[in-house]
Amino acid sequence: MLEKILKSVICLSVVILAAGCAAPVKQLDYTAFKQSRPKTILILPPLNESPDVKATYSMLSQMSYPLAEAGYYVLPVALVDETLKQNGMTTAADSHGIAPAKLQEIFGADAALYVTVSKYGSVYTVINSAVVVTANAKLMDLKSGALLWSGTASASSAEGSNSGGGLIGALVTAAINQIVNNVTDRGFAIAGLTSQRLLSTSQPNGILYGPYSPKYGTD
Repeated sequence: MLEKILKSVICLSVVILAAGCAAPVKQLDYTAFKQSRPKTILILPPLNESPDVKATYSMLSQMSYPLAEAGYYVLPVALVDETLKQNGMTTAADSHGIAPAKLQEIFGADAALYVTVSKYGSVYTVINSAVVVTANAKLMDLKSGALLWSGTASASSAEGSNSGGGLIGALVTAAINQIVNNVTDRGFAIAGLTSQRLLSTSQPNGILYGPYSPKYGTD
């Protein structure tokens, strides 16, 4: 009996050790980014793969700030969006289909940010309800068409929550959260957090510092 217990403990220790020794995050290749060193960035309206129609503009309205904080000049997103619409590009898919050289000709930016929102809105399970926003992005050089950087990020309203009160408490909390999520636009705030994580210079494999940052060239 003791032998079986010892074997179980050893096996469990091996599993825990293996989990703790997970492979490190693969380092992104910044060679093209450092060669290009863009100064101005054009943010295209994000593609929306979620069922919530608010996803595109919730993300679009909040991505300029982290890029500006990183040290880049970001073309005003409202002006860019209106210019695209006035030229027949009425959907995000239309704008993403424009050739990089043409975007550079129209807007004069050095690079363009292409974003896709894969999740936006409430996710409801039996004992939990949360608003989740997930997005991925790629930064393209508009002169050469080269990929400079890519990343993904996600945020949830359930982060750090503690459903005390046992199963009944968890069920009540989930039901309340679901109602709140449906009558308020919590997705907007979570989209802001996702944008920060996606475009922050402090994240692993994040955006490099731009020329208007005092830390430019230190990364």
